[in-house]
This record gives sequence, structure tokens and C-alpha cells, in this order.
Amino acid sequence: MSQKVRVRFAPSPTGPLHVGGLRTALFNYLFAKKNKGVFILRIEDTDAKRKVDGAEEYILRALRWCGLSPDESIVNGGSHGPYRQSERNGYYKKHLDALIAKGCAYYAFDTEESLAGHREEHKKIGKTFIYNWHNRLKLVNSLALSSEETKKLLERKTPHVVRFKSPENKTIETVDIIRGVSKSESKLLDDKILYKSDGTPTYHLASVVDDHLMEISHVIRGEEWLPSLALHSLLYDAFGWEKPKFAHLPLILSPTGKGKLSKRSGEKAGVPVYPLEWSKENKIKGYKEEGILAEGLINFMAFLGWNPGTEKEMYTLEGLVEDFSLEKVSSASAQFDYERLLWFSHKHIQERSGADLMALLIDQGYGLEAFSEEKIQKTLGLVKERASTLVSLWSAGSYFFKAPEAYDEASRKKAVKENTKEILLALVGALEKADDFDSKPTKDFLEKFFEDLCKKNAAMKMRDIMLPLRLSLVGSLSGVEIGTIMSELGKEKIISRIHAFIKAC
Repeated sequence: MSQKVRVRFAPSPTGPLHVGGLRTALFNYLFAKKNKGVFILRIEDTDAKRKVDGAEEYILRALRWCGLSPDESIVNGGSHGPYRQSERNGYYKKHLDALIAKGCAYYAFDTEESLAGHREEHKKIGKTFIYNWHNRLKLVNSLALSSEETKKLLERKTPHVVRFKSPENKTIETVDIIRGVSKSESKLLDDKILYKSDGTPTYHLASVVDDHLMEISHVIRGEEWLPSLALHSLLYDAFGWEKPKFAHLPLILSPTGKGKLSKRSGEKAGVPVYPLEWSKENKIKGYKEEGILAEGLINFMAFLGWNPGTEKEMYTLEGLVEDFSLEKVSSASAQFDYERLLWFSHKHIQERSGADLMALLIDQGYGLEAFSEEKIQKTLGLVKERASTLVSLWSAGSYFFKAPEAYDEASRKKAVKENTKEILLALVGALEKADDFDSKPTKDFLEKFFEDLCKKNAAMKMRDIMLPLRLSLVGSLSGVEIGTIMSELGKEKIISRIHAFIKAC
């Protein structure tokens, strides 16, 4: 690629980063790194009313957790800053004035009340009010007023906006890397507001000016911005600037496949839609708190709209960089399949070493500091095959580190019978006479104990011993092979847990 690749992820700090935004950030990152380019994080915070405290910091933390570190940002700096739009208003005003001077933009003094009236009148006759070429000379703006009248209104600081003057009759041809060539007619466009009455730019002006000044080569964003592509193309032409290449990513659908993935549709399906916990409202868990590995989430998100064209599914971030291309991104919407995300997380857990998993569990707040690294890593190696999240990893192996605090009720009904206490007390007696189980296999011991019980009760079955024993040690009827559990726990802890279970029976 001859042109230096520079891409940007430009979220608004109006709340936590949605996974749809994360997918946009990921594809920008992958494209930049694949082409030895620059990945920029720009904060689009011109709408002060919608800005939410803590959202900017959340975005930074979420990207960092996912390994998507920007090359230029509000933290890292760079030669094309500032990287907050609220600090760039001077650039927007300068270029806005240039558009007005060229006759490509104009002042509009219409009040909200008068515009509402026009909309209502159009509605009565079955039409939609559009502020553009066909009526702008009948409205209150600098195109319809004399220069003297316009000047007086501006001097009086009469509330106004600045609108883009869309051409009356022009076929606009746009090119999208993912969707190909499309054509639209300028006469169907409204004269979009570029500058609001509060003295701040709209997205349309700010994004085009910033993308030009930051030398953005490719604009990779969600398909919700596709309807704005024609306007942005006209803005580039009005400024006389070379256009970047555009790629609009497909929509991410809810887990049901009906409608886009949103906070509400995620809640309905019991699926988080944020990478990290968001606590500004009621606490909302993110994927990190659910125990999903960041690598698993990134691997899964990459396949929401992109496919390498091979059978390969398991990817590290580095592997995704190597294989990624925008040409392999589909225009079709992608359904968010939570079970598939769990599958990816499970696979990545299997790839991690015991030391890695130990560090991740400690970072999640699980109390493992009192145990030796050797024991922790060995135990996690025994149970990780059963885990798809760090939560389920801890659940699958927590009984190696602490005694059960409760017993699964369904398991209790299955395991406990009239003679269970008697069997367990007999087992404790046999254990007290036996050698420790630190290194000795337990199979022979349990078989011998079973044989002795059968001599007193021929109807005895091995499950009458094994089920309550497992329940007392684990808290449920799940877990690895019982002999392994007993060998790891040792005789003293086994006896203690059996006694605790007998009391709870």
C-alpha cells in the first residue's frame, strides 16, 4: 500500500464502550498493524450535554484490557493532536468560515418553533419537511436575506446554526471497500447542520475536518454512518480535499437475530454488551467480570463480519493482524452468539499455562495468595478442561483450596440416604487408620472399604459411598476423579470436610 495507513477509532464518551464499538476499534487496529500503519484514538466529545463522567477513562481501560493500544491518543499524544474534539474548536471554526466564504455553507436563523411548524404543515399533507434547495430561499437564512440583514442578525448575536449548502442536482458516487460503488442524488439530501447554535460543530463537520488534518487514510466505522457518506463526500469536495477510503462495517445483531445488539436486547438474552463492568448506573457486569478471557472475546469479535476464508478459527491478536483484510469483511449483518463466545474463551483457557491462569484468577480477586504457586498451577491444570470462563475455572477447582460453604441441593437429594451418616462415619474411622493420601493412590483404599461394608450389607453399592464422599469434598457431584481430589487434599482435610457434611445432613 503506497499511502501511509492512518486509521482512527473515534468514540463519544456518552457511556461505556459497547462491544459494537469494540469491534470497530478491533478492525481499525488490525488494519493499521497489518499495513504497518498508525492506530489513533480520538475522543469525539463535542456534545457536552451527553458526555458522561468516567466514560472516557472506561474507553481507555477497555481498549487496554483487550490489547488494542493506540499509537496516538489523549494519553500517548502524537503529532496530530489534540485528540479530544472539545479542544479542537479553533480548527472547526476556521474551516467553517472557509466553507461560508466559498458559498458552500450558510447561516440559518430559523427558530425551533418555526421549523416545528413547517414540519407539522408538511405532515398534514402527507409530506416530510426537508430543509434544502427547494425551500431554503423561503426560510430565514443568509441565502434568503440580504448581506446587511445577515450582518445585523450576527451582530445582535441572534441564535443561529450553520448549514451545508447541498447541491441541487448532482449525482454523488461513493465507493466503499466492503459494499462497493453506490450512487445518490443530492436533491434528496437535507442541508445538514454543520455548526450548532451553542458554538460547537456537529459530527459531520468535526469528523471530516479531523480526518483530513490527522491525515486519516481509511475511515473504518459502523454501518450506521453509511447514510452520511454522501454528505461527507460532498464536504470533502467543498473543501477541495482528497477523500480517505471508506469501509462501513456490518451491523451486529442481537442473540435472537432480531434487531441490533443493544443494552436492552443483551439484558433480555442475559448477555453482557460491555467489555468491563460499568458502575455509573446500576452495576452492569462486563465480559471481564464474567470471566471471559480478553483473547477469547477478541477472537470471537473478529469473526463478527470477517472470515479468513479458511477453516482456521483460533487466533491470537498477532495472528489476526497477519490474516486480516477489509476485503474479507462481509456486508451482511452478524449475529451475536454468546455460546460461541464461550467456546472461544474455553479454547483460549486451554492454551494458557497454569502460571497465566493463576495470575488471571488473582487479578479477578480470587484468594489464592495463601497457596504455593506449584499447588495452584497443578490444580488449575487438572480442571481447566472443564472451564469456559475464569468464573467456571474457579468453580471447577475452588474445592482444592477451600472447603465447601454450601452443598448443591439437587446433589444432596441424589446422594443422601438413611444410612449415609453411618457410612461416612465408618469411612472417617477407616481414614484415621490409613496412611495419608499425599502421594498414595486412593483406589485400593476405597475398594477395600467397599468390600468391608459389603460384608455387613450385601445390598451396598459403590455409589452409596462415592456420591456422599464427593459431595462432602466438593459441594456438588461434579469435579475431577475422586482419587485425584483425595490425593491433593490429604487425609486431614478429607476427614474435616466429611465431618462438616455430616453436621449439615
